[in-house]
Amino acid sequence: MGGKLPSTSNQPATIREIQEVEIPLPNQEDHIIGSLDAEIVIIEYSDTECPWCKVFHNTMLQIVAEYDGQVAWIYRHMPFHDKSLKESQAAECAYEIGGNNSFWKYINQIFEVTPSNDGLDLEQLPVIANEIGLNTSSFNECLSSERNFEDITNNLQLAKPGSIEVTPYPIII
Repeated sequence: MGGKLPSTSNQPATIREIQEVEIPLPNQEDHIIGSLDAEIVIIEYSDTECPWCKVFHNTMLQIVAEYDGQVAWIYRHMPFHDKSLKESQAAECAYEIGGNNSFWKYINQIFEVTPSNDGLDLEQLPVIANEIGLNTSSFNECLSSERNFEDITNNLQLAKPGSIEVTPYPIII
């Protein structure tokens, strides 16, 4: 499923609007902390170079830890900044090499080190991979192949006028 999200004029979407929106439903291919059976599931569309996403990311880490098991968090890429597309590809390479746990370690580290607004030196991407224990050769091969590009840009199809125009964009289900 895919489609447009409601235009909310800078106001949160109502439950009725969310129910009428066709977005990809949570599934086992999503990057998730927690269980899809949690009482609250938050789908976040995020950009690794967005300063507000960095704040939201840290807040979500606290919420998931504090409400252990009650809140699940799904991360979906929405790279609006120039460098965040490559950073998103790098996070997907981390996932490909090390699974969901490595994906989250990688995303957490990017948000920890980026000054935001295209401030992260892309030469740091393999350094981050090494720091979280990934094989750097495999990581570099994956990143240079750009084989995750299409999966990431599919999320951007939602970012048409009147849909996701800002990040972070959380949807609570």
